[in-house]
Order: sequence, then C-alpha cells, then structure tokens
Amino acid sequence: MAGTQYTLRVINNSTNFVDMCMYQEDPNIGNPNVLSLAWFAKPAFPTTTVVFRWTVDYSFLWSETGELVPGAFFDASQIWPADPANIAPSTPVKGGNQIGLDFKGGAYNFTSTPAANPQAGTLYVKENDQIPLKQASVGIGMSGAGTFAVQAQPRTNLTFTPHPVYYLAAGTFAAGEVLDIGSISNPTDVRFPAGVFSMTATLSEGNAWTVVPTKGLNAVEHKQIIADQRRALAGATR
Repeated sequence: MAGTQYTLRVINNSTNFVDMCMYQEDPNIGNPNVLSLAWFAKPAFPTTTVVFRWTVDYSFLWSETGELVPGAFFDASQIWPADPANIAPSTPVKGGNQIGLDFKGGAYNFTSTPAANPQAGTLYVKENDQIPLKQASVGIGMSGAGTFAVQAQPRTNLTFTPHPVYYLAAGTFAAGEVLDIGSISNPTDVRFPAGVFSMTATLSEGNAWTVVPTKGLNAVEHKQIIADQRRALAGATR
C-alpha cells in the first residue's frame, strides 16, 4: 500500500469561502473512545481548486492535547513509522505494528515495547503506569498527519485496526482539530475504485457534492464546472 500516491482535487463552485477538510472514519477500528481528527484542511475561495495528496503509510503519534474533546487540537510531538502488517517491535528506522508510550522526567516518549500476541493488521500502543490523566492523547496517522486519537491514560493497552473511509466536508476547520463528527453538515465520502488514484470532488453553487474519477470527467462535466465557477464568480463580484 505505502508508496502509491492518491490525489483528491476539490473544486469550490459554491458562493462561500470555506475550509475544505478531509478526515477519516472507521466504525470497526476496535477502540470505542477514538475520535477523528481533521486530517487535512485548506481554505478555498469560490471558483478555486485545492489539492490533497497522500500515501497509505501509517504512523503512531502523540500530543499534549489536555482533555481530548471536540475543538481541541492534536499537534503531534512525535511521529513514529508504523506498519500494521509488520509484527516486529517498532524502531525509528523500520516501522512495526506495536509501540510503547512512556512518561519519565516529565516528558512523553515512544519506546520499543512489544505487545502480547500481536496480530498482523492491527496497531498496538502499550501505555506505561506513569502516564498522567487527561494531559495527552495518542493515536495513529496516515501520510504523516494524525487521523485518529484517544485520551492517554496509565496501564492501558490500545489497539487500532484501521480500515479507513475518506470523507470530505466544507466549513470552518483547521488541520489537527478534534472533530465532532455528528455536527459536520453535508459531508461526502470519497471512495477510490480499483485502479483509480485520482478523484475530483466538486461543491456546487447549491452546496451539493459530486465525486468522480478525475480521468472520468467528460467534456459536458468540464463545461458544467466552468459554468458553475462563472456563476459563483459573478455572484461574488456583485
């Protein structure tokens, strides 16, 4: 999986200045307390396009978030390569599927702590007994940015079994923000068909989403996009 670059072009044909935000959801991730993070976010004026690019390579991350609640920010203080398929203990050179989160001398740090009976396909975090309550969070990321986080606490073994689904929303967002998924209005899922690595999402003047393979955009769709952009521009300059 790692190494293949995915691209999502997002065209803002609405009449609003918005932040385009990509995030992930995974109802089967294996941890009921996990929260989704604003994975990527970019502002976009009407008639403009933003582009998101990533590879499917995982990582462990932690951040001193304080209490992990929607609206808080997860600014990763350490990013450690991870590979759900590699059951060898992680090292900074070659990612594995297990890690330890330590707290000594007033500082957090990832350590090479093996999990008990690790299984391929799952990511493991073992938290030591000195982890303070409600001061930090730990989670996983993709392509160097956080996607899911959970509140750190002592003597806890965390498991993440990722099968992510990509989502896109327009609104007010910042990268790393802890999201309240239920409050996001009008999101759209972004699914890549087999063998397709570039998709184009368009937000219309009526705030409706269309998501199609970039190569599948035909002449009629291109004309419609241009027409929507002109309408949005005309409305913005009145």
